[in-house]
Amino acid sequence: MTHSVRKTILITGASSGLGEGMAREFAAKGRNLALCARRTERLEQLKSELEAKHPESTISIKALDVNDHDKVFEVFKAFKTEFGTIDRVIVNAGMGKGASLGTGYFYANVQTAQTNFVAAVAQCEAALEIFREQNHGHLVTMSSISALRGMPRAMTVYAATKAGLSALTEGIRADLIKSRSPIKTSCIMPGYIRSEINEKVKNTPFMIDNETGCRLLVKAIEKEPVKAYVPTWPWALIGFLMKRLPLKMVMKLG
Repeated sequence: MTHSVRKTILITGASSGLGEGMAREFAAKGRNLALCARRTERLEQLKSELEAKHPESTISIKALDVNDHDKVFEVFKAFKTEFGTIDRVIVNAGMGKGASLGTGYFYANVQTAQTNFVAAVAQCEAALEIFREQNHGHLVTMSSISALRGMPRAMTVYAATKAGLSALTEGIRADLIKSRSPIKTSCIMPGYIRSEINEKVKNTPFMIDNETGCRLLVKAIEKEPVKAYVPTWPWALIGFLMKRLPLKMVMKLG
């Protein structure tokens, strides 16, 4: 590793799924955690559990609905004040509601668009304000393998938001390169990891359990890649094919 250890890590959407799983993995490594989510009772439970198991880690929790953009800035700044520095921010909060466009589910599709993309812009802005002030930090965005192509049915808007998030992350990286900033960015593209967001989805190819997925996510994040498919096999190969195959074949993955 060419960088120093990122000691204090902020994770949004940390009350369940990938956010909770990554928090467990980082706590096991002795990191300090700034955890936020809407469901504070679940955060309280997680905090108690992690503090008992990993007393060397300092765990702080705060309530946050990422769609309250002013609150995003307020909470991130409060964590910065509390810890003195934030070394890594993982933009993880998201949702997977949706249906084919034109079928009466605009309310669900627009919620997903707002949460997965517009709220991610707010989180990236808040994180980068802190990182620019510190002149160091690692911004991690949680995209998806679905970002690579358009997807059908419930995945249509979800995939579009993740494609937007991938492009946003690359644009941020371009800006940082241009200004010769030491701030790092990583866009993580998970394959199918069984978590709350997809627990009802059946017959999904190459699905792995949440614990394994989160262990692999943290391993990838620690390497601070520009982009990473998780797990690498088979998703790096599938990603290569997805960008090149006819849409009719790609649709079978959605």
